[in-house]
Amino acid sequence: MAAPLAPWRVRAFNTAKQSENKMHDDAVARQFGFSGGLVPGVEVMAYMMHLPAARWGRVFLERGLIEARFVKPVYDGETATVTGEAQGDDISLSVESRGELCATGSASLPARAPAVDLGAYPDTRVVADRPPVGAASFPEGAWLGTAPVSWGGEKLRAYLDEIRETDPIYLANDLVHPGTLQRIMNRVLVDNVELGPWIHVGSRMQLLAAARGDDVLTARSKVTANYDKKGHRFAEFDALIVAGGTTPVAHCHHVAIFAPRQQAAA
Repeated sequence: MAAPLAPWRVRAFNTAKQSENKMHDDAVARQFGFSGGLVPGVEVMAYMMHLPAARWGRVFLERGLIEARFVKPVYDGETATVTGEAQGDDISLSVESRGELCATGSASLPARAPAVDLGAYPDTRVVADRPPVGAASFPEGAWLGTAPVSWGGEKLRAYLDEIRETDPIYLANDLVHPGTLQRIMNRVLVDNVELGPWIHVGSRMQLLAAARGDDVLTARSKVTANYDKKGHRFAEFDALIVAGGTTPVAHCHHVAIFAPRQQAAA
């Protein structure tokens, strides 16, 4: 029987107003039919992580599985309400804002983190000069890397403030919030191609270990699909996020529209 969890309400914050992705800029987003700049999908997914982390604690950060699909935009300053229902060992998740369903997803806690073969994911350097985006960007089978990043100390405090996270588990234990791993997945795109406006569609992330603040994190990603759907150009990525070049901390599947329909027709 489904058991509702206490909802999590967040005043959404557009963390990417100044980013290269102008889909987060009010004026550009309106050209694509939105009411304003979009709150990044990775931040909406971070909001969704609050409920499973609150339910399972540190073990969720070590081996939890979360999936999210973004249905409607969440806008800066609006309230985003995350609701969940426990169904056996799983949690069904949804995000509503302005009376609309904005995201759906689920979370679960496997008995153990699945084994992964680090050797199957080559350590790939970021391209020196990013090529401009086009239909041929992100060819299937291509391997892409990201610039190394750490999320400890003041950077972690700033991130938690941006996503309005109040759970003390992160700062008390110097643990990286898994939402930062989704930001790294976005870097798979932006570190390798000079993009125009683009949209994160959804993600699946199996956590493999709890990343710490002093870990140097990179993604090792393979393009698994590149296709046109209703005039949008999509790419899908399979990736390991690795700490210190040796420890996998997450296995991710990431889906993005890298050339939205209006842009493709321009």
